[in-house]
Amino acid sequence: MSAAYATFGLAPAMRAGGVRADGGYQLHRDFVDFVVDGHPLLYQLSDLDAVSPLASDVPPAIFTAQVRSLLLESEAPLPDGRYVVYGCPECEDLACGAVTAVIERDGDDYIWRDFAWQTAEHADLELNGYHGIGPFRFHGPGYREALGALLADSGPPPGRRVLLIGARVALLARLAAALRAIGIGADITRDAEGVPAEELRGYGAVAFGPAVGDTERTAVRQAFERTGVAVAYVDGLAPIVPLLVAQIEHALDRSPLPQRRLARLVAADGAAGVEVITPCRVRVTAYRLDRFSRPRTHELFDGVLEPGSHRIPLDGRTARGGSFVVARTAGSVLVQATAR
Repeated sequence: MSAAYATFGLAPAMRAGGVRADGGYQLHRDFVDFVVDGHPLLYQLSDLDAVSPLASDVPPAIFTAQVRSLLLESEAPLPDGRYVVYGCPECEDLACGAVTAVIERDGDDYIWRDFAWQTAEHADLELNGYHGIGPFRFHGPGYREALGALLADSGPPPGRRVLLIGARVALLARLAAALRAIGIGADITRDAEGVPAEELRGYGAVAFGPAVGDTERTAVRQAFERTGVAVAYVDGLAPIVPLLVAQIEHALDRSPLPQRRLARLVAADGAAGVEVITPCRVRVTAYRLDRFSRPRTHELFDGVLEPGSHRIPLDGRTARGGSFVVARTAGSVLVQATAR
């Protein structure tokens, strides 16, 4: 086993939720990801749609138990000293598949080794092992400090809530229902006047409807500034619920920029320009309103892209402008209006 040390860290991450073209939903999950040698470990495991056990929507007692398990303060949950490193974002069933690894102590060091895709009680390393990943040896003090900080913070980071402000109650109600269906809390109001500061601190984003005037927007911003809370502000591009959900997902992404798979999205000159950092599946979707103000959706691309910049042709109506393009991976979403 290599004696070289790897660095261990943690960083906020999310599994982006959304409204599918068939009307189904994909859950939003906030979690803490493992960062090995400066890069998210998840990205080394091919294009995997998964979350770590350190998710924000688990009860604090379970979150604490997961942290202490990674510190080897309790018995391994699986045979042969194996621990779940990433699991299904929709449920906790091992049958859906999970990335597991042996975690052990060697003196004061912690070692993660024998990564595998596991769907049953025992892992088959020969058939389902992640060959070439690990083993990773971490200095004990740094490892314990990183995980111990989560315990010092008294549990997982708070889940995301969004404040929806506008006059079109029916649209906001549909948007709030869609957000709640994917696991994002949503409340509707005409303004933030009189809302207690402790309530405002619970929001990660504010979404303005197109009918909200500058005076109202300024008042809302000032209310949040007085609480000392930094929130993301979203200006609704169009009254299309899946598009608005994507905008809010984009705004809620708190993961560090160098650790995102999607680096850039532009929509101009008849094409969508997408830049990705690691190999991953990317879906590019166009949204527009037709002349009767009915929402139209067109799937432009769905496939695996290698690192670098890629040009994806827009269909004729999208290319004329006034449309909106959404690029999505399992972990991030970008939204861009097309230039007229």
